[in-house]
Amino acid sequence: MNIRRAKRSDTETIHRLLLQVAQIHHQGRPDLFRPGTKKYSEEELLKIIEDDSRPVFVAEEPEGAVLGYAFCIFQQYINSLLMTDIKTLYIDDLCVDKDCRGKGVGRALYEAVVAFARQKGCYNVTLNVWSCNTAAMKFYESCGLKPQKVGMETILR
Repeated sequence: MNIRRAKRSDTETIHRLLLQVAQIHHQGRPDLFRPGTKKYSEEELLKIIEDDSRPVFVAEEPEGAVLGYAFCIFQQYINSLLMTDIKTLYIDDLCVDKDCRGKGVGRALYEAVVAFARQKGCYNVTLNVWSCNTAAMKFYESCGLKPQKVGMETILR
């Protein structure tokens, strides 16, 4: 398996995987996530792929089939009164094709992101995970991630 930066030619597969992620979120929280949608439009996805401040990585088989992706965003608070100016690589989205889960693709993507973050001088790698996505939570815990903060809510209707 090869992990590399995403290219424009990967967009069709990435869109298919974005639909898979959206479906997981919709199943877990139909009150928040619309059915049959995806996070990015074609135009947005193409802009992101070209943006070095938002690197996207894909895992591919030797034959070239894309098995998963990791969308990342560099974050840094420069001259903040409250926050230190550490550089963070935030994983905005990580998805492995539903037919390839449990085969090490996600871990390979995550480890490649961590190595990239180290190379770029980042202090940490962060991400958010919906508590309804227990499989993802278990996966990230198995990778050594620990809770950094907790989002809480009360539903009013």
